[in-house]
Amino acid sequence: MEFLAMIDPTSAWSLHPQLAKDTNTIGDLPLSRVLVINDANYPWLLLVPRRNGVSEIIDLDEVEQAQLWTEIARAGRALKAVTECDKLNIAALGNVVSQLHVHVIARRQGDAAWPKPVWGAVPPIEHDKGELEYFIQALRKKMWLG
Repeated sequence: MEFLAMIDPTSAWSLHPQLAKDTNTIGDLPLSRVLVINDANYPWLLLVPRRNGVSEIIDLDEVEQAQLWTEIARAGRALKAVTECDKLNIAALGNVVSQLHVHVIARRQGDAAWPKPVWGAVPPIEHDKGELEYFIQALRKKMWLG
């Protein structure tokens, strides 16, 4: 039992293949990998805790839960500052991909799904590569530097 307690919970962690396919990496916070969804309809981030076998927030210990909420707030503040959105939607669903991931979505009145949820509202639109890189750099600056 003592041996198991010494195993690093991040060892052999990997991002679910569907999440990897649907996103671009922004960077890593202390607990979570931060990703941007490949859909230009909405500024949409995912935070994925780098812990094996975790599908629910309650699967994290209390310290990690607090860290996750801190990181959600950090990402949300950065996203709101960069997009000047009207509303943030924050959700952890996991009905399609069970690996714990938290959606942080910037919403604007009049966006493609407003005021309804974004899931399945309209087909995804591919990001312009230059705009995506600018968006990622702006978020990195806000999340890690300011």
